Amino acid sequence: MTMRLVDVDTHTLAQAWIRMPVPLYRHDAAYIQPLDADIRAVFDPAKNERLRHGAARRWLLQDGAGAYIGRIAAFYEQERLADRPLAVGGMGFFECIDDVAAARLLLQAAEAWLQAAGINAIDGPVNFGARDRWWGCLAEGFHPPLYGAAYNLPYYPALLEACGYQLYFRQFTYNRPIFKPLHPIIHAKAERLYADPAYSFRHLERSEIDAYAEYFRICYNRAWGKHAGVHEMTPAQAREIVRELKPIMDPRLLWFGFYHNEPIAFFIMLPELNQLFKHFAGKLHLWDKLRFLYMLRIRPVNVSFGVVYGVVPEHQGKGVEAGLVVAAAKVVQTPGATPYQRLEMNWIGDFNPKMVKLAEMMGGELYKTHHTYRKILDPAIPFERCPVIR
Repeated sequence: MTMRLVDVDTHTLAQAWIRMPVPLYRHDAAYIQPLDADIRAVFDPAKNERLRHGAARRWLLQDGAGAYIGRIAAFYEQERLADRPLAVGGMGFFECIDDVAAARLLLQAAEAWLQAAGINAIDGPVNFGARDRWWGCLAEGFHPPLYGAAYNLPYYPALLEACGYQLYFRQFTYNRPIFKPLHPIIHAKAERLYADPAYSFRHLERSEIDAYAEYFRICYNRAWGKHAGVHEMTPAQAREIVRELKPIMDPRLLWFGFYHNEPIAFFIMLPELNQLFKHFAGKLHLWDKLRFLYMLRIRPVNVSFGVVYGVVPEHQGKGVEAGLVVAAAKVVQTPGATPYQRLEMNWIGDFNPKMVKLAEMMGGELYKTHHTYRKILDPAIPFERCPVIR
């Protein structure tokens, strides 16, 4: 089959790149089209600060008749190039027909461009930004995707593995009915912690939203900011996150832990908005936004999903995670208090056995598995799996 790579270097091609996957999924009932604006923002320097100290490039793949049969993006940040001996770039937004030759053309274009920038390892499929968006290749559990989560056709893992990509880590999504009782051990740990009056737990109050943005930033940086591949959050970024979430957040799903009134932990959940976005075919213009807000009022979302969780290092291992979970459960498990019937606990890496154990003790059942792959571009460097967090 004749195929041709096309550099995405015009507005028209950029729009074609965004819309390219739609025909691939026309017969997939689980597929929910991401919002065009969300994908476009990843490649907009005004909205993605990583482009100010990095670079990204996109390609489309055409067949002999001129139809688009694949797409890919590659990107890197300058600071990752200093991580010698491993300088890691990324590829993402990979979509392709079920054809190894087509996949290889797309992947080789990304690899060659990254190698020219001095990169000797590539992770993918990943996002050029936060890990909670479009990260990983869905390998098991082809259920409708959460908002911002990666979804793909079942043959994608085989395509990537045939092109030399090796499993770097797995990301698990757990599912639990909201009203399923928590494990007695969780309750026991929480009650022991509650005996110390220095600890307290409460959910966000809209009247204190700016303060909670700062609580989130402090806890996030102390809990996650030192992990590889995770950037510390600035005050401006925290305020922007809260600003974006404000129209759709449910304060009863955003929980914080305190020690002597200082923030030490957080558990952020959101309504699962893809229940509504599936009706918008990727578009969210002004009229669509008004329609969305109206639908949100008259058709309450009944699924929530865990976005991010963290406990600062000095309070880990003391039962704080149990204290957070039980405090939240006292609210969301009260009959009639919220509309939520199910919780998806998203993006738990297999390199984080403590979080895997917590999800299982919370009664979560494995629901989806994504793979993040790595390919070493320099044959002199050995491949190693992602290190486990101890």
